[in-house]
Amino acid sequence: MPVRTTDSSVSGRGRGVGLGLALLSAVAFGGSGVAAKPLIEAGLDPLHVVWLRVAGAALVMLPLAVRHRALLRRRPGLLAGFGLLAVAGVQACYFAALSRIPVGVALLIEYLAPALVLGWVRFVQKRPVTRAAAVGVVLAVGGLACVVEVWSGLGFDALGLLLALGAACCQVGYFVLSDQGSDAGEEAPDPLGVIAYGLLVGAAVLTVVARPWTMDWAVLQGTASMDGRPVAAVVLLAWIVLVATVVAYVTGVVSVRRLSPQVAGVVACLEAVIATVLAWVLLGEHLSAPQIAGGAIVLAGAFIAQSSTPSKGSGKPVASGGPEKELARRGTSA
Repeated sequence: MPVRTTDSSVSGRGRGVGLGLALLSAVAFGGSGVAAKPLIEAGLDPLHVVWLRVAGAALVMLPLAVRHRALLRRRPGLLAGFGLLAVAGVQACYFAALSRIPVGVALLIEYLAPALVLGWVRFVQKRPVTRAAAVGVVLAVGGLACVVEVWSGLGFDALGLLLALGAACCQVGYFVLSDQGSDAGEEAPDPLGVIAYGLLVGAAVLTVVARPWTMDWAVLQGTASMDGRPVAAVVLLAWIVLVATVVAYVTGVVSVRRLSPQVAGVVACLEAVIATVLAWVLLGEHLSAPQIAGGAIVLAGAFIAQSSTPSKGSGKPVASGGPEKELARRGTSA
């Protein structure tokens, strides 16, 4: 006798896949700093590392851009916005902020993005949000303060703080734009095409900002030190391009389509925890007791936010946006 698949079971599986992809994206994004830091210490400018990351990923995704070239005519605004905000804006604002304020402070401000996403949903889109989702965001941000040990350096620089806040706003753009058109059924823009063109736009913008023609290319021919162990610079660059950018963006955008911008945003807070743990394991940067406790708080906040918010197929007026068609029914390429 065939087993009947209910809407709730389909929804649950889609949600589980979405959460898995969001976690994979957080791991991939979180590993970027561990690979980038040895390259910077070997002599590359931080902005040059960012340019190599985005330009390399754009080349990898170029065949997909050609395949989805119809998006240039159908959704030019979405492609330009994704490239300017989700790719170039986040990277440029964050690294510019690092030159003026402590890393921990910049990272904490950038990860105010989930709270800003909730504000966008509530006050711009005029949709209700659950109290539990808001509690999850508060816990996640509080945990991040412990993970980055924000109290270790609180130098006040107005421009630096504004740049970090700019990175947070651009990250909001990443989550909101990733969800654009996801309820359009078969007409929804393919996420791979959006990412491919976003990376191309981002690479073009960052070329002007980073000026790669001034880069010391010889660094890529040598080795970099990872906690005293020599690693080929080109291997680290390959990790940054293929895993920390291509895999990170693809899984991140698809997870937003299966969940919602605000839930995926809270799960993305785990990136800072993962980055800290990887730095502990691979770079010998040991965690303190407050950092470990903060990581646990971030996990709790992410769990509360995602478990309390019904999937997109739910008709309840909650943070995930109310009555929308179940993703599994839409048959999108996501």
